Amino acid sequence: MIKFNSKLGASELSIFTKMSAMATKYDAINLGQGFPNFDCDPHLKSLISKYLDLGKSQYALMSGVSELRYSIAAKCNQLYHRDLNPDSEITVTAGATQAIFTVLTAFVKAGDEVIVFDPAYDSYKPCIALHGAKTVVYELQAPDFKIDWQRFKSLTNNKTKMVIINNPHNPLGTTYSENDLLQLQEILSGTDIIVLSDEVYEHLVFDNCLHHSVLSYNDLFNRTLSVYSFGKTFHITGWKLGYCVGPEYLMSEFRKVHQWNVFSVNSFVQYAIAEYLGDESNYLTLSSFYEKKRNLFNNALKGSRWKALACKGTYFQLYDYSEISNLGDTEFAEWLVNKHGIASIPISVFFESKRQDNLIRFCFAKTDEVLVEAAEVLSNI
Repeated sequence: MIKFNSKLGASELSIFTKMSAMATKYDAINLGQGFPNFDCDPHLKSLISKYLDLGKSQYALMSGVSELRYSIAAKCNQLYHRDLNPDSEITVTAGATQAIFTVLTAFVKAGDEVIVFDPAYDSYKPCIALHGAKTVVYELQAPDFKIDWQRFKSLTNNKTKMVIINNPHNPLGTTYSENDLLQLQEILSGTDIIVLSDEVYEHLVFDNCLHHSVLSYNDLFNRTLSVYSFGKTFHITGWKLGYCVGPEYLMSEFRKVHQWNVFSVNSFVQYAIAEYLGDESNYLTLSSFYEKKRNLFNNALKGSRWKALACKGTYFQLYDYSEISNLGDTEFAEWLVNKHGIASIPISVFFESKRQDNLIRFCFAKTDEVLVEAAEVLSNI
């Protein structure tokens, strides 16, 4: 056996893998995994067939097929009033996670520091570690998880290469306000700090609120690479299609890496999505679609011992279970799937400190029937 030093050291089994295995073992309702249990629009599938029949089966351009990049540019202009150059400021990627990894690879090196807001999406920190950089954690506090921007500023220094923001936020379901982005913009003014903005749930914002994208703020846009996901938007997570947006001088560096680790993304899906984006109702109705599911689930649990935290975006709902049990959240999640047949995700796994707030995450991107059935079980605990 050859000897080597692992770049990530000891790596535990992902909580998502663990909870899904338990859900299968106990034939549980899986509200843990963050993807829908329903199919995508049949029209979108018909467009896939259309472009396969048209022979769109060979390599696409490294930056993505032009039809899709121009459709993305039109959407960004309509929603965020950002006039993008489709040829130099947009790159199609093999999902958002690949885009995140590519951004970090392009700019982060050993000795750099990257600020991450905890609880954080679980791919950020391993990607930072792989590049020999240090994760600097800003730990958000329950129950509102608001950012104290002066405290954030105190974490920045001459080693800070990047800040990762996630808006709307997984797993919290919180969103950034206009004031949040203006304060971030002011604090970073005059620095060389790059922003990685994870906006994969941009179309899942509730209660008549708007998604405040970095694309709408000139100074922020000029230091940011923003990442988006068609998988999250169109219920097609397994298709692994996303895109990255940013100013040309940053995007050119992104593409230097992208061309060597992916080069191009499946062509026929790009053509299909490009045409599908032509009907704006395919993404503008998503907020109301998921808000109804959130409300259905939460209303079904009213009067129970579960306490819902505010969910302003994403398709994740946090619940406080402190009136039910004093178990740690991972142990409680295991008990819940074992004894009651409901799979969830404990929130402590998203914190570097593994802090306990007696919170678990349910995914409500499920059919109404599944949500009602799960809520009935949960209400009786």
